[in-house]
Amino acid sequence: MVVYRHGHEGLEVLVLHRAQHGPEYEGDWTWTPPAGCRLPGEALRRCALRELNEETGLHLSLEATPCGTAEWPVFVAKAPPRAQIVLDAEHDRHEWRLPDDAVRRCSPERVSMALARAMAWLRDREGRNSASTGSWGSPGS
Repeated sequence: MVVYRHGHEGLEVLVLHRAQHGPEYEGDWTWTPPAGCRLPGEALRRCALRELNEETGLHLSLEATPCGTAEWPVFVAKAPPRAQIVLDAEHDRHEWRLPDDAVRRCSPERVSMALARAMAWLRDREGRNSASTGSWGSPGS
């Protein structure tokens, strides 16, 4: 799922660093948006809400997007500007990145492209124009 907020430089996206290989590791699946696996019989939205809370400590409303697939849906969630992230043991740090930076940060391509599609969908939905910096305008614009 794509968690975003309006920060000082405009729209920011939450990415999490997996702790599995240590804090300096930078390979595939290291930086990703919050995500996870469904429990047997668990509904997709319920899974996304559970994973969001487990990985970040956040309780946010989710909105489905047309950016994923039936097997790998993509939701978006708007966080307040000062949202407090509480990481689980699976992650060792987080960053709020400008959209283009978040897309570049995440890998493999399956993850980065889903994030890029969701950000384009969100930009179009909110009627924002993409700035060359990737900030998509300031919070008040």
